[in-house]
Amino acid sequence: MSEKTIFQKIIDREIPAPLVYEDELVAAFHDIHPQAPTHILIVPKKVIPRVGEATPEDQATLGALLLAAGHIAEKLGFKDRSHGFRLVINHGKDAGETVPHLHVHLLAGRALDWPPG
Repeated sequence: MSEKTIFQKIIDREIPAPLVYEDELVAAFHDIHPQAPTHILIVPKKVIPRVGEATPEDQATLGALLLAAGHIAEKLGFKDRSHGFRLVINHGKDAGETVPHLHVHLLAGRALDWPPG
């Protein structure tokens, strides 16, 4: 069996991290290297290494990630048009992936440039 990712250890409560959100499919917590004033990671409890490796059986989990993002953004006051938020999913090293466990970055709290990188 491969070694657990840091996200699995957080989900399993082996590493302490205050959760911003949790349900049966996902957990969310603050990024330790924030790229915006608000930077939340939304992580499926099921290990899916990256979005391009998800299968049709992962459809409910993928949907849960986006629904959780909307819920978190609303809870934190970023869902209205005047503020807004950005969701980012990285796939692979060139995209900036550093942990091989699918996760959605929720960025908010400042104006975000476009194109992003």
